[in-house]
Amino acid sequence: MYTIAVIEDDQPIGDLLEEVLEKEGYQVKRAYSGTEALYLLSKQPPDLVLLDLMLPGLAGEQVLEKISGIPVIVVSAKVGVDDKVKLLLGGAADYITKPFEIRELLARVKVQLRATPSPTAPVLRAGDLTMDSLSREVTAGGVPVHLTKTEYAILKLLLQNPNQAVAKSVILDRIAEDTPDCTDSSLKQHVSNLRKKLRDAGGRDYIQAVWGIGFRLNSEEAS
Repeated sequence: MYTIAVIEDDQPIGDLLEEVLEKEGYQVKRAYSGTEALYLLSKQPPDLVLLDLMLPGLAGEQVLEKISGIPVIVVSAKVGVDDKVKLLLGGAADYITKPFEIRELLARVKVQLRATPSPTAPVLRAGDLTMDSLSREVTAGGVPVHLTKTEYAILKLLLQNPNQAVAKSVILDRIAEDTPDCTDSSLKQHVSNLRKKLRDAGGRDYIQAVWGIGFRLNSEEAS
């Protein structure tokens, strides 16, 4: 399920966006000010942002400057061509003016998400390591592995980024909502337990520590 952040201080418009997006199967996060938006984006990075410009606290333009790696669709009452050009050149992926047609907005959302891999692909694989996100079953070398909720969340994130080093801070941020028991001091132990379970089942080390950064899933099968 894709997650969309709706950053809008107008309650009725925000409620409308949340309603239509949820009907389309998206998960929605809300922020009502520029300051709240930055906090939300730092703790729970979404797949797409719908950004109003006239926000209390930090203006939408200031928020846009601080967003990277996430497509942003500006939703604003400003209709001037100069405003649109400035924001598109400043990092916005698209721009839609208020009042907007729901069908057009949803189409623009879908276009931006096409380039974003679905975070909930039914089955995630890396070598002989498999995770079924529907049944929550995990196997290593064909052997079932029973994981705790925290171990599952860590492994899912690593499976979504195979052979890439994932920083400890990123792991903590991405799994914080579902696994509040995982802290900076306990993460190492959770990963250690996860590595042992996978090694016992599959007969090799699936997770490598990357010094000074975090952890990486090694998707290559042992020769």
